[in-house]
Parts: sequence; C-alpha cells; structure tokens
Amino acid sequence: MLNISKYPIKNFEFEKYKSGKTIFSISYFPQLNRFLFVVFVVFLIILFLPWTQNVVGKGYVTTLEPEKRPQSIQSPIPGRIDEWFVREGDFVSKGDTLLKISEVKSEYFDLDLLTRTKEQLDAKQNSVIAYTNKINALDSQLTALRSEMKLKIEQAKRKLIQIKLYLENDSLKRTAAKTELEIAKIQLERVNTLFNEGLKASRDVEEKQIKIRDAEATFVTAGNNYENAKSEILIAATEIERLQASFEDKLAKVKSEKASAQSSKYEAEGTVAKLKNTLANYTQREALKYITAPQQGNINKALKGGIGETFKEGDQLVSIMPDNYQIAIETFISPIDIPLLQVGKTARVEFDGWPAIVFSGWPNASYGTYGARVVAIENYISENELYRVLLAPDPEENPWPEEVRIGSGARTIALLSEVPVWFELWRQLNGFPPEYYNSQKK
Repeated sequence: MLNISKYPIKNFEFEKYKSGKTIFSISYFPQLNRFLFVVFVVFLIILFLPWTQNVVGKGYVTTLEPEKRPQSIQSPIPGRIDEWFVREGDFVSKGDTLLKISEVKSEYFDLDLLTRTKEQLDAKQNSVIAYTNKINALDSQLTALRSEMKLKIEQAKRKLIQIKLYLENDSLKRTAAKTELEIAKIQLERVNTLFNEGLKASRDVEEKQIKIRDAEATFVTAGNNYENAKSEILIAATEIERLQASFEDKLAKVKSEKASAQSSKYEAEGTVAKLKNTLANYTQREALKYITAPQQGNINKALKGGIGETFKEGDQLVSIMPDNYQIAIETFISPIDIPLLQVGKTARVEFDGWPAIVFSGWPNASYGTYGARVVAIENYISENELYRVLLAPDPEENPWPEEVRIGSGARTIALLSEVPVWFELWRQLNGFPPEYYNSQKK
C-alpha cells in the first residue's frame, strides 16, 4: 500500500465481510499444483513426439508444361483493328481466327501490291532469260570466230608455204638463166674467135649475140620473179599476223559483250532473288492480317479493344488460356533452405480459399492438404531473392481438386526428416538448418 491517505487502513479484518469469507476460505494451491503438473507431463510427452522437419514456401498455381501456361497473342506487324471474331470466355481451337487487322504503313496501302510485285518478278525473270539467250548467242559467235580464225590462218600459212615453193622455183630458174647466160657468153667468144679466123660467118655471130640477149632477158626475168617471191613471203607473213590481230580484236569484243551480258544477268538474278524475298514477305504479311489462335483454349481478356484502334508490332492483343493442362505449383524457397530440397522430394500443398487444417510438423494429422513432388529447382535466384521450385501432383496421393484455377495462391510445405519435438525446438532456438534425408542411407 502507498499509505497516501489521511486515513490509512491498518489491521483491516476482511473475514468480517461476506466477500472476504468467500475468497479466503477457498484453497487454490492444490488445484494449481495439479494443473501445472498435468501441463508439465503433457509438455514432456509432446517433447518426445515425432516431428517432421519441413521447408515452408508461398507460391501460386501454374501448369506443368510451359506451352500450356496462359499466354498473350501479339501481332508481329503494326496495324489497326478492323473486326473481332471472338468474345471473352469463348472457346477456340487451334487456327481459329480471332481478329482481323489492316495496315497502317503507307508503303503497304496498295491493294494490288502482291500483283504488282509478281509482275516485276516476271519481268526480271524474262530479263534473265533474255540475257541467257544473249550469252548463248555470244558463245556461238565466239565458236564461229575461232573456227574462222583457224581456217583463215591455216589458209594464209598454206599460201606462205606455196610462195616459199615459188621462191625456191624462181631461185632455180634464176640460177639456170645465169648459167645459160654464161654459156651464151662463152659461145659468143668462141664464135667471135672463129669469125676473126674466118671460120664462122657473121650470121653465126649475130645468132650468138641474139642468144645472149635472150639469156640476159631470161636471167633478169628470173631475178625479178625471185625478188617478187621474197616480197610475197613477207606480205604473207604480215597477213598472218594481221589475221591473228584482227580475230583477236573480234574475239575480245565478243568476250567483252559476253562479260557485260553475264554481269547484267547476275544483276537481274540478284534482283529476281530480292523480288522473290519481297513477294514472300508481302504474302506472309498479308496472312498476318488475320490473328489466329496458336492452340485451343479459352479467351481470357481482350488486351486491345474497339474498332480502329492502332497498335505497334509486339503489342499484346488478346490473352488465351490453353486447354488440357496439368496444374502444378510454382513456389519460392529461401536460399538457406534450397540445398535441402531435391528433385523427387515429397511436399504438402494448401490452396488459397480451400478449407484446411495444417500441422506442418504432423502432415498426417493435417486436413485439406494435398500431396506433391518436387519436379524442378531453379539454378539461379529470382528477382524476389528467392529460388523458384516447381511442384507436381503426387501420383500416390489423392488428386488435386479440379476447381483450382491457374494463378491462385498456394502454401507449400516440403517434408524433410522426422525428429523429436525437443530436437526441433532446440534447432529453432539455435538457428541450425534442418536435417534432411540422405538417399543413400535411406
């Protein structure tokens, strides 16, 4: 008591009053002692009960196959929405048309774009054919020129050989004419000697003189023919060189025209290949004006609505939930617990909105949880600084409820080894990691 009153209470007798008699007449201590003893015994028994160590995580419902997860459909080209063929909630099959779009770029406004591109392609292909024909004609011309050159040069060489033979013949004639001239001179000297001696008449002298003149004329003619043959040999050799130069010039011109035609052909072929690529792109782009379903499923939400609304390439247009999927749990585990998990480990799952009574250490006593197994563990930490773990339904447990929707929350309990409760309390107080099964020892 603080004794701050002017009338302190001293030696107050509570037993005089009814309430005091009621309070101080009851014996509390024996009941309290018995209660505390029972609590201690129960607590001691609980300490030796088995406790299943576990790793708790939070996640959400997803699908086991990546291609069966909710996806958004984009358009690879920019455009404008012209018409919708589905509504939210509709079930579509693979290839069904969802919406139609139109072009917003001016270079694709031409309604006859494919036809005009095809005409350009045909023209260039005809150009390639024309250049091919020209090259074939030039090849034929080259063959003809080579044959003609070979023939002409062969003729010139034969003529040169013939002239050389003429030269040899003229050389022999000149030699013979020279010999005849010398003989005629000797005969004239003899006749003159005999004429001086009176043995020959003047008529014989005159005949020998005439014969000398004839021999001299023959010798001069033979010499002229010999010199002419030599000149013709030079002319024939020059003609051969001229023919070779002339045909080489013609061949060079034809080869130049052929090279030019080949260059034009290659350029036309490059243009044809480019036009084929352009035509294929235009054809594919024309097909992209109809957005189709990549797989069967339900339309979740139209991310772009209305008619006439424009969008860029890659913009999300509509969301679809694939059909015939197998659900799984995508949960996130702390880095300190991730070494304890292995693929194939069992776990328990509690779905949000699903009635459950959970005892994490006594999974058999829990109600409303479902069995699962670890099927994948991420090797790199996620943005939330936790590791992602994928759980699939345990085939040995009861099947998961069909009413669970993709994206709903879930609480996961990965089951480890079984230890006494006192050991788990001691571990938690000291912050030690859980003990986990060793598959080899097991």
